Amino acid sequence: MKTTSTSKWQLKSALFTVVALILSLLSVSSFAQNKTAKNIVLVHGAFVDGSGWKKVHDILVKKGYNVTIVQYPLTSLADDVAATKRILDRQNGPAVLVGHSWGGTIITEAGTHPNVASLVYVAAFQPDKGENTLQWATSLPGAPEAGILPPDEKGFVYYDIAKFHAGFAADLSKSESDFMAASQAPIFGASFTTPVTEAAWKTKPAYAVVATEDKAIVPDIQRNMYKRGNDKVTEVKGSHAVFISQPEAVAKVIIAAAEAK
Repeated sequence: MKTTSTSKWQLKSALFTVVALILSLLSVSSFAQNKTAKNIVLVHGAFVDGSGWKKVHDILVKKGYNVTIVQYPLTSLADDVAATKRILDRQNGPAVLVGHSWGGTIITEAGTHPNVASLVYVAAFQPDKGENTLQWATSLPGAPEAGILPPDEKGFVYYDIAKFHAGFAADLSKSESDFMAASQAPIFGASFTTPVTEAAWKTKPAYAVVATEDKAIVPDIQRNMYKRGNDKVTEVKGSHAVFISQPEAVAKVIIAAAEAK
């Protein structure tokens, strides 16, 4: 029986479909092996907002990640955790949850969410269950450049504008730092004394960035927390605003967490 040109075309078409399917499966398998999380959720700290993550966001998006930035109210630990969990609810798969400064306390509690695959602490607090942020902030003598003010008459805490550049963002330009100081978001002071109820880093992989020039959370406090947490630690020369001044280095750690390296 002779094979017609039509049947030859159908055979070639079927073979092409099979090859394409195999290549597709290999591609999916490769992605699964190299990336445990395609979603990144970024959580800012006190006195700033999520816009500071823009450079890190842009790097990660170019690498193919789905990036979401949390904007939370800074009114209590419970409120800030709830805002973060609302964003985690919207993720369509495993996510790396990243926190800077006060954001570290938030991700410690919010990180128990089932969509969180791993945690990244960027010059951030990493308390244990029952601990609060203030006890770690005062666990070693602070830097003279630090400028956190006492709570005002309504209970909100601001960062001293006169000390913002030296104490928070010394490796940024003065004009950029001045704008951050002028647009700062105050935090309700009682947030710092509220103990966390869960410690996600005890059950999920944790990565950390130590900002070696940090004057807001002195580097040895960061090292002490991250050593206890058995984090995979990367030291980066940068101020407390390391996520803005060294976005490539910070993004590299986040990608390592996404790829479970």
